[in-house]
Amino acid sequence: MVAVAILAAGRGTRMKSDLPKVLHQLGDRTLVQRVIDSCVRVQPNRRLVIVGYRGDLVQESLLKSQNSEDQATDSPLEFIEQTEQLGTGHAVQQLLPHLKGFSGDLLVLNGDVPLLRPHTLEELVKIHQQQGNAATILTAHLPNPKGYGRVFCDSKNIVSQIVEERDCTNAQRQNSRINAGIYCFNWPQLEKILPQLKAENDQQEYYLTDAVFFLNPVMAVDVEDFREIIGINNRKHLTTAYQVLQEWVKDEWMAEGVTLLDPASITIDDTVQLEPDVVIEPQTHLRGNTTVKTGSRIGPGSLIENSQIGKNVTVLFSVVSDSIVADGTRIGPYAHLRGHAEVGENCRIGNFVELKKTQLGDRTNVSHLSYLGDATVGNKVNIGAGTITANYDGVNKHKTNIGDRTKTGSNSVLVAPLTLGEDVTVAAGSTVTEDVPDDSLVIARERQVVKPGWRMNAEKTEQPKAE
Repeated sequence: MVAVAILAAGRGTRMKSDLPKVLHQLGDRTLVQRVIDSCVRVQPNRRLVIVGYRGDLVQESLLKSQNSEDQATDSPLEFIEQTEQLGTGHAVQQLLPHLKGFSGDLLVLNGDVPLLRPHTLEELVKIHQQQGNAATILTAHLPNPKGYGRVFCDSKNIVSQIVEERDCTNAQRQNSRINAGIYCFNWPQLEKILPQLKAENDQQEYYLTDAVFFLNPVMAVDVEDFREIIGINNRKHLTTAYQVLQEWVKDEWMAEGVTLLDPASITIDDTVQLEPDVVIEPQTHLRGNTTVKTGSRIGPGSLIENSQIGKNVTVLFSVVSDSIVADGTRIGPYAHLRGHAEVGENCRIGNFVELKKTQLGDRTNVSHLSYLGDATVGNKVNIGAGTITANYDGVNKHKTNIGDRTKTGSNSVLVAPLTLGEDVTVAAGSTVTEDVPDDSLVIARERQVVKPGWRMNAEKTEQPKAE
């Protein structure tokens, strides 16, 4: 059995924010949510989050995130309050009444170390259990370990000592292995040690590191990429972590056959799914639960968020949010799909078109300067330039239904609720307020009136003289 404890009680004053540090965003998720997600391969039996500063806000955020996803296979989150923040050892001491009788292992993580990868933690726990260690600590070799305490091990990675940098000799400072602050403990052994921790240091805090000195054996496991242990203490660290995350994500997709024409100008959330032979143009951003299928070309200058893009789709200088675009469709330039728009196969959504909560059938074109909201549109429909669905009466939204092969002329206004049948033609400039049956031409505009020889009275148009 494995329990996971996540230390998330601190404020993070160097973030210069009233928001708890662990609730700052890294990509599409908070720091602490990323830490929770990193445990997926460990499959913990207990998940305990130690909260302090604005703990109610941390709890609310995590529960909301858990409820928005399928968490059927996860253990529920348990929240434990640390009323005073007196160090990592003090935080873990708060677990004593909650893990009484627990006989498994405890994985201790920090809520502000968001880049740990699931396979790293899986390997840490696996080695800990296979070797029967009292404690196993995650370590890293830093190119420049200045400022960090050093971890010293024998040939079998059994820890012999941990020395703070200020206490290191010149020879000891040459050791680049540092403590990442991630631990896996045998809980029954740690449980006996925790009450003995003392705050005999300048900060008057209880350090979890001190518990390591009372346990045996303690083994070190080196992390594959030292950047996984980056901790977030200020906004610069947050930016650095995001750059690392983006590098990993983009390297992975390029290795899988995705073309990124200018990786430095592109951002891709690690929740996005791409298929081989997708091309991502410069200044394009893919966010949330987005999928893009093979042969599609996204950008330049496009944002796709929480949307599904089919095969051989092009999206040029456009925004697609919470929507679905089927195979072979062309979007843009300067189009906006939002609010669960669904576009069929081989459609054309052109310049300055907005679709909101609208479904389009296959081979339907909305080529320019139109707004379709709360509409259901059939197959092979042609929406003329400037067509608008007037879907809002000032109080409620109303639906517009347009049948197959119908055509609207330029500058048409369709006042909902409204149904246009199949094979209907709407004359240009019409304002349609009543349902139209199949196979009809509808003309809904004032008759043009021409008055020859008419001009305004000269006296009425005479300009006043300047004084």
